[in-house]
Amino acid sequence: MSLPFSGSKSKSAGVFSAIRKQTQLLNLKPAKKVLVKFDPFGENAVTVRNFMYYFHIPKIINTNPACILRNQVVNDRTEPTIEVSLVNGESVLFKCSNLTTLEIFQQFNKHITPLAPKEEIADNVVTKTEKKKKR
Repeated sequence: MSLPFSGSKSKSAGVFSAIRKQTQLLNLKPAKKVLVKFDPFGENAVTVRNFMYYFHIPKIINTNPACILRNQVVNDRTEPTIEVSLVNGESVLFKCSNLTTLEIFQQFNKHITPLAPKEEIADNVVTKTEKKKKR
């Protein structure tokens, strides 16, 4: 008797590669301020601390150097939260008590990254044939 086919022929590359893939998709242009608030003695503080670790990569910070990244450490057993203040005046609150680091990045990319303005590609590239035609 054989095992039924599960639908996947290859193995996953792992959680770390999935997190890396999500960090490459991050864009902070719609964010004005990101406030990470957690209790270091709480049960679920590890996921938010890992999020902060990956979030402070220079490549991510360079997507919007004007964005303020703040960490607030409290000692009142509150659940870990991430509050993102957007440029348009709205704010988004992520409650992270039951989320993994990968899920936090996925939700961030789902709700915040699409709000970034689309970059326009410059059409000022002139080919050699166009230069010859102008002469």
